[in-house]
Amino acid sequence: MKIVIAGAGEVGTHLAKLFCGDDHDVILIDSDEEKLRNVASMYDLLTVPGSVTSIDDLRSAQAHNCDLFIAVPPYEEVSLVSAILAKKMGAQKTIARINNKEYLLPENKEYFRQLGIDEMVYPEHLAAREIVTSLKQVGTRQIFEFNNSKLLLYAIKIRSNAPMVGKSVAEVNSLHPNLYYTLAINRDGRTIIAHGDEMYKHEDLIYVVTTKAGTTRLLSDAGKFQYEVKNVMMLGGSRIGLKVAKVLENDYHLKLLEVSRSKSIFLADELENTMVIHGDGRNLSLLKEEGISKTDAFIAVTDVSEINIMACQLAKKMGVKKTIAEVENMDYINLAENMGIGTIINKKLLAASYIYRHTFKANVSYSKCLTASDADVLEMIAHQGAKITKSPLRDMNLPKEINIGGVIRNGDTIIPNGDTQIQAGDRVIVLTLPVGIKKLEKLFL
Repeated sequence: MKIVIAGAGEVGTHLAKLFCGDDHDVILIDSDEEKLRNVASMYDLLTVPGSVTSIDDLRSAQAHNCDLFIAVPPYEEVSLVSAILAKKMGAQKTIARINNKEYLLPENKEYFRQLGIDEMVYPEHLAAREIVTSLKQVGTRQIFEFNNSKLLLYAIKIRSNAPMVGKSVAEVNSLHPNLYYTLAINRDGRTIIAHGDEMYKHEDLIYVVTTKAGTTRLLSDAGKFQYEVKNVMMLGGSRIGLKVAKVLENDYHLKLLEVSRSKSIFLADELENTMVIHGDGRNLSLLKEEGISKTDAFIAVTDVSEINIMACQLAKKMGVKKTIAEVENMDYINLAENMGIGTIINKKLLAASYIYRHTFKANVSYSKCLTASDADVLEMIAHQGAKITKSPLRDMNLPKEINIGGVIRNGDTIIPNGDTQIQAGDRVIVLTLPVGIKKLEKLFL
């Protein structure tokens, strides 16, 4: 597939990394030649210096005959114009980054399709939704929901007190068959596809598929204790912070701390049931005064990754069980994970995940790049005659880089075992390492 990426910011650069790893023909256009040189030194792609809204420059980037055009510059208007021009020039499919939720309304999406924009991605909206979802289940780092939450994929950090520590994956599976299934283990920064003889260890971050019925057993085996989240404190009145607050304020006791006085006044006018406090959330005295010790969850979404990490660390030391930090600096993600920050949100990775599924030849209805791992989670639809439907899983000889953890069939959910046979029309939850992508596609085509 020939893919043109307009914009060499962090989203564009991350997409270039993903697509180059999948052997696509990638062309990156940006007016910043230094950014282009840096990307070209790391990945096998073509760079074109120029404006993403110049017809001549877009033609030089081969936008007129590309399969996929992705506009991800920092400004919404530039992104929209770039995608519209590319479509009019002949791009087969266009995706534009936006900053306005109203564009995603069904009637408005159709208007943009008529203009030539096939898909739109709103990173802040994706990030806010991720934060809200993460509050639904305590004791987990990430939650991925399938089939209206009937099937769930949890990322869970296990400690030495977890009953599963010291046991093998096969041993734990045999104790609770069909309740949950471990897909992968992230250990010391390395992702291990979980096979039967792999042992659970202290500090492992495990990715496990289960159902609502199996969640209690899974969390118990992982040594997690349940509690209800009632009181939430949030640091930062960013666009993400405002979106999250509007969703949470009617269901939780919410306090929002914002260091800017003018922004605090604006937030107080916008929010009806949120206590907005003008102050620095890094101030320990202020946190104590505002009842940090009685807070069940702490969310840090300022524009500075370092502040968010530090604030969550401070909250954890004050006894807060659930912490969520927006970490946009890619270099800090592993640091935040190793420091024990609960849930890490990166809107660039979320946007890249949303876009990534459009590059598959197979039918992919959902994709997510895991924050603390180099693996991807996909929901793939099996077609009639696909190799994956030919025999039970135990006889499939699946590549070692791939693991299948769940099946959705006619609205019902299945935690698979060796006897499970995928059928045409099944939605299959798969975790794969980057080197397994091409092999995975062949199974489902």
